[in-house]
Amino acid sequence: MLNCFRKPWFIKKNKKPRNNSSTSNCHVEDPLKASLSSITVCNFGSVPGSLIGNKKLLEERLKRYEDETDQINITSIDRVTYLRKKRENDVSKAIIDIEDSMNVNLCFVLDCTMSMEGHITAAKKHILEVANYVNNYNSNINLWVGFCGYRDYYNGSDRLQILDFTNSLEKFKTYITNNVRVMPNDDETEDVLGGLNAAITRMTWTYSTRIIIHIGDAPSHGRRYYTAAYDNYFAYDNYPEGDPNGLTAEYVLEKMQSKKILYYFGKINDSTNVMLDIFRETIGEFPVFDLKNAENNPEILVNKFCKATCSAIFSSLTLTTTLRNSKSIYSLQRKKLFINPHEPNWTILPKKKGELLCYASPKTLAEVKNGFYFINSSFTTKNITFKLAPEPFSVGAERYAYFAHETNFLRSNKLVIKKYQDVKTRTIERYLESVEISSVAYFLSTEFNKAAMRVGINKKVTFIDVKVLHNKEDNTYYSVENYLNNAKFKRFNVNSGLITEFHSILEAFAHFTYQYTEGYLVVYDLQGIDLNNELLLTDPAIHCVDLLRFGVTNLGKSGIQKCILANHKCNDICEKLKLSNVNLE
Repeated sequence: MLNCFRKPWFIKKNKKPRNNSSTSNCHVEDPLKASLSSITVCNFGSVPGSLIGNKKLLEERLKRYEDETDQINITSIDRVTYLRKKRENDVSKAIIDIEDSMNVNLCFVLDCTMSMEGHITAAKKHILEVANYVNNYNSNINLWVGFCGYRDYYNGSDRLQILDFTNSLEKFKTYITNNVRVMPNDDETEDVLGGLNAAITRMTWTYSTRIIIHIGDAPSHGRRYYTAAYDNYFAYDNYPEGDPNGLTAEYVLEKMQSKKILYYFGKINDSTNVMLDIFRETIGEFPVFDLKNAENNPEILVNKFCKATCSAIFSSLTLTTTLRNSKSIYSLQRKKLFINPHEPNWTILPKKKGELLCYASPKTLAEVKNGFYFINSSFTTKNITFKLAPEPFSVGAERYAYFAHETNFLRSNKLVIKKYQDVKTRTIERYLESVEISSVAYFLSTEFNKAAMRVGINKKVTFIDVKVLHNKEDNTYYSVENYLNNAKFKRFNVNSGLITEFHSILEAFAHFTYQYTEGYLVVYDLQGIDLNNELLLTDPAIHCVDLLRFGVTNLGKSGIQKCILANHKCNDICEKLKLSNVNLE
């Protein structure tokens, strides 16, 4: 394992570890249902600020669930039962939304002028390969594909060419083969906005997940869409003041947003750079696929098309099933415009004083199932000094991620600090929950690795250790983990059950967590780094039958059954581990 917190940091405990009797004293059949006033404080360690034991933590957790379910000041006598019922209703709606999101409208918008002949051929050839790959691992996805080709005003009635959505991939392939032809143009720019507008307004968008993959090698009409460096190249723009029908990027893309369509671009050369920057000003950041320098190698070009299309499908489904509404998706795209992927100049940043808080990880299945285990656990602490980048280098659905450095004497340790977007500055509970999720996943991965090694599987599944960092200077909290240098980060599967990059060990691990915990939970939403002898993972999610554990991403028994198990196909590792066939009730 790489240099993660779990091994290299030695922490002095403020309290002695809990013994078995203290664990049993804390356990109740339904701990959250107990009266707050009757909770026994069991060895709750030294915690900074005004945090007072498990009573405060439990109250913060219940209050957060009330906020997440849009309930304020619940007066019901049985507060916890009410929250559980409300969560069950919310989960039922989420499952319906997820199932609906698996129906996908996918439209290819292609420049069909002379220079694009190879790309049109690739669009035809790759679609069946994409469908086969998607179906092999995500048979619950239903693809409806369409085509919108654009040329220019010079081409008259052939300026636009449309095939509305069809679930017959053979029909799509045959249409492009027999009907789509490249044509010459009399200037260097193309009717980009007309093509996009036609795809948005003339296609029949009926399903929840809506995708445009736009591929072109020239910008739109109008000087604002290309740089001075290309003035000579685009000297023959017949409409330098812009689209003759009055279309603007803002008008077209705002209409695209109103129809909840996600946008992707296949980049062939740099002449489209300025146009894409203008697009970002309206819709935020969006993926751009590299299709450069492949025109003369059809096999490479088709392969790039396949990867781009699969990526667009899986990325869109991840967004729609995680964020569940277009407003949140577009908000996330706008936030991505303001991230800074580069490390700051550490020498000019001030040092901050902090304290690391660490749970005692569970050692038995009983402790994993005990909903009070983490609320009552002792903390261990360690004082550190650190520097924090002023801007995030990444942003996700829930958190910002920042570069940081631990700056203790004789050591400089590179860190990643994560901050929730919607958590009050001085609230610790949700950060402790992220440690709880990580600790449960880590315990189950160690049990999985033991079982795997016994049957000759030597590649390990490991979760990066997560701690809570308390900034003493302004009394704020973060989650923190070691930074992994030169690592290629991958997302393997998603909380909705979507498999974005199949890995037999990880799918078997999810199955293992279900069987080992006797159907109590499944660890999923697996992402991280694929090393030679180890899969090093971070930020998992947990589906658990107890809906008042593990946060809003926990979709309960329904999530286990309908999202994970329904899409699971046992592989050779499941067989070696003698995992039972999943029982869908």
